[in-house]
Amino acid sequence: MRPIVGVIGGGQLARMMIPRAIELGFELRVLAETDGMSASLAATAVGDYTDAATVLDFARDVDVITFDHEHVPQDVLTQLVEAGVSVHPGPAPLAVAQDKIVMRQELTRLGLPVPAWASVSTPEELDAFVAANGGRVIVKTPRGGYDGKGVRIVTDAAEVADWFEGGGALLAEELVSFTRELAQLAARSPSGEVALWPLVESVQLDGVCAEVIAPAPSMTAALSATAAMIAQTVAEKLGVTGVLAVELFETADGQLLINELAMRPHNSGHWTMDGAVTSQFEQHLRAVLDLPLGATDARSPWTVMINVLGGPTSGSIAERYPIALANQPTAKFHEYGKAPRPGRKVGHVNVSGDDLDDVVYRARAAAAILKD
Repeated sequence: MRPIVGVIGGGQLARMMIPRAIELGFELRVLAETDGMSASLAATAVGDYTDAATVLDFARDVDVITFDHEHVPQDVLTQLVEAGVSVHPGPAPLAVAQDKIVMRQELTRLGLPVPAWASVSTPEELDAFVAANGGRVIVKTPRGGYDGKGVRIVTDAAEVADWFEGGGALLAEELVSFTRELAQLAARSPSGEVALWPLVESVQLDGVCAEVIAPAPSMTAALSATAAMIAQTVAEKLGVTGVLAVELFETADGQLLINELAMRPHNSGHWTMDGAVTSQFEQHLRAVLDLPLGATDARSPWTVMINVLGGPTSGSIAERYPIALANQPTAKFHEYGKAPRPGRKVGHVNVSGDDLDDVVYRARAAAAILKD
């Protein structure tokens, strides 16, 4: 019988698993939060992923449960496991991804490189951390933040007074002076097989990933080996299954510091859809079903991914396609079925080739046609 994979969450990550599932002969079912979401093509249920009864009902006839996001509550995940459902990644690693303070605690315990950090519960504790770390620091809400949300640069605790009013601790981190941001993508199966893609460089715009260059330019063998070691250590020591993304800062002296973790397919891996032998979406499906993992070699010397942020203010992306396809015939377009909104990720473009400057130009030109 064909394997049945249940995905909780109906966003674009679930959407991009659909064609790979079809090609492999798997059945993909999606529990979407609302009607008409990005992955509506495979949405077999619509419901609240925080409600245990809804999730258990969805999981009844699937072979494995995996995720479009990391927000399913721990008590729901635990009930799935107790009901005998195969859940990948499992509750323990997801607990690390769900809470940034827990993430910092676990990475520190493993001896992995992270920025200086502290869990602060009062304005006084934050002001003390600010004073000890150059007078300007990053403050993050432990849960729920992404794409620049839940993150502030502050010089005084008063700048996050509203967050303190909500109660609970905040994560304070040194403001790292980095030269660029990198990302190491890996995949691990329940039986312990690990595969890693080339290290990539990511470019952020207002806290949102705008571009990814694969592989990272000016990458040394030592840098690549260090990033691979970090990702493999995280995957193995935390028991991650499926795709893992490790976002990294590279400092002026060539050191790497871990910024964030994501235990699911990730924006930094979208280039693999057209630029790698095995895409992150196919690999994720293979991994959670504990099948042999695919080769992760790059197909071309360079692949550049550009996010389409916001989309056109008039008309639709589909209406722009005739121009885009004619103008950039080597570009690969991926649209998410989402309504345009300022700053929203509504699609991405991949371009591969031998000359990095030319590939960057063509990718940017293709993406520009799809937005105003």
